[in-house]
Amino acid sequence: MNNAVQEATEIDPLDRIEKNIKINAGPEKVFEIVSRPGWWINDGTEIDPEPDLRQEGDVTVVSSPKLGEYRMQTVASDPPHYVAIRWHHQLPDDGIKRSTLVEFRLEPQPDGVLLSVVESGFSKLQKPREDWLADRAGNTEGWELELGLVRALVEAS
Repeated sequence: MNNAVQEATEIDPLDRIEKNIKINAGPEKVFEIVSRPGWWINDGTEIDPEPDLRQEGDVTVVSSPKLGEYRMQTVASDPPHYVAIRWHHQLPDDGIKRSTLVEFRLEPQPDGVLLSVVESGFSKLQKPREDWLADRAGNTEGWELELGLVRALVEAS
């Protein structure tokens, strides 16, 4: 086995990111945002209320003039409690499909909702471990920022 790239059957203990945030709003309001594929593609200061989206079959393509194109596919949805979106990663066009699974769970609380995100599948991206760990590190910081943006947007409206 090539040590630089893990076999798809192995799961690394650092394969996933888990983050959550308490939001003072009902689950329906939060779900409206997090169920939109690629809502987290932004400049880090605000969530675009009207992103540039197009459909290619069952894949939603999110386009950003500054950030490029991202492909997302909703694979499960149970409004307003759960949505799972497959995030197709932009990597060399070598015929290998690579993606992570992004899951959002909304758990009602007495004064709002607990929004949780789990992104998994980094170890199956068929990249050298140090590369997917770097991707994971960036997304770990990114999810903290993005969850804060959801809270700010929902609580301000």
